[in-house]
Amino acid sequence: MQPGLLLPEIMTFTGGLIVLLAGSFLPKYKQWVARGITALILLGALVVAAWTITDAPQTGFAGTFLIDTATGTARIMTTFATLLILGVASADIAGLPREADTYALMLFATTGVLVLAGANDLLIVIVGYLLASIPLYGLIGVAGQALAAEATMKFYLLGSLSGIVMLLGVIVLYALAGDTAYAQLTEQLSAAPSAAVGAGILCVLIGLLFKAGAAPAHFWIPDAAQSANATAATFLTTVPKIGALIAIYRFIGVVATHHNAWLMIIALLATLSMFLGNLAAYWQHDPRRLLGWSTVAQVGFLLVPITAIGHSELAAPGLLFYLGAYVLANIAGFAVSAALPKHRKLHDYRGLARARPWLAAALLIALLSLVGIPPTAVFVGKFTTATAAWDGGYGWLALLVMLNSLLSLFYYLRWFGPAFARATEHSPSFTLTDKATRWPATAAVVAATASLGLGVLAGLVWTILDGPISLGT
Repeated sequence: MQPGLLLPEIMTFTGGLIVLLAGSFLPKYKQWVARGITALILLGALVVAAWTITDAPQTGFAGTFLIDTATGTARIMTTFATLLILGVASADIAGLPREADTYALMLFATTGVLVLAGANDLLIVIVGYLLASIPLYGLIGVAGQALAAEATMKFYLLGSLSGIVMLLGVIVLYALAGDTAYAQLTEQLSAAPSAAVGAGILCVLIGLLFKAGAAPAHFWIPDAAQSANATAATFLTTVPKIGALIAIYRFIGVVATHHNAWLMIIALLATLSMFLGNLAAYWQHDPRRLLGWSTVAQVGFLLVPITAIGHSELAAPGLLFYLGAYVLANIAGFAVSAALPKHRKLHDYRGLARARPWLAAALLIALLSLVGIPPTAVFVGKFTTATAAWDGGYGWLALLVMLNSLLSLFYYLRWFGPAFARATEHSPSFTLTDKATRWPATAAVVAATASLGLGVLAGLVWTILDGPISLGT
């Protein structure tokens, strides 16, 4: 069974159990111990992932799980992102009765994301989907507010429906192929009735699109980003996307072998997500809701390289690089909002640059990164994914990537514009009241700096990511 191949996954899941049990016995004023245990577990998993990323591709558990460059990259991105989100949590939920529970839920969801990223069998995809989804129901609702309860219910209903549809798709494909392993699906589906194959593929794809947050399965994201606490909002708009998008890449790469029309469907879904997310973000006044709609648009950008599977060498590394760049930029943006929890309108940030220049600089880098301005890492991600789409015969999609990047600049400007304007007598203060509230600011600066560093060192990182994502082996 080779359990050692899944050491990072085992560490995060076991760590979740440890934190959950420890939190049951820790008094309220010692909940920070659970945070420290979580950080050590994530740091250990990160070290293991970084140590093994250059190993030769392997399969484990009878070929149902793949350990390749994509899996290794997902492990590094996911654990590092969750570590940064702990910085947000240090101010956002410190001392709350459910603090340790939140960390346990994050570790369980992280395990699900890692399982999704390496899944090479539809049954493993279902396991990863459920493990990455169920803890998020609790994460969103832990805020205990009416809007959070509404967002939780919406996420739960959509998630349950998407999960049922996904299970239906797996049943259909199993009935047609006689197996759920990707390698067998590649061989058997070509001879099956195309209508039934299409229905099964579409059902599975709906579940993965929900987890990724792509249109038309996106409705829960803006509400959750606005209503949940900063810790949950940052996590659910960032970490689950890693596993879901890699899972979509692997799945579409398998089914597109004999059904090339699915690449066009992904192109249309990417277009819908980009335009819908960008246009809806124009009317937002809450920075977290704005970032929620921005997430929908960014997932659209991240779907673009999937259209180039089998047609461009840039598809796989472009997706992985863009994922890492997006994760850093998105965490930086949410961390800034967490450092200033009372500033829930865009105009509340007026005068931030003079009062907190480092925080304003982190915000500027985060938002310009999401636009794709050089030398940030997202610029490299967007350029390479657009090039991959062009190589794959989707030149119109590459042009839409550039157009939507330009469109996004205007609503991001509505946020960082006031931050660099002169404060008025009615502008709110930007006092960071204690050490705890400085943790999110530190996380924002670290994430923004990493985004710049990733962009500058893109060539070096690319050599690690270069190579195809394993499909149906």
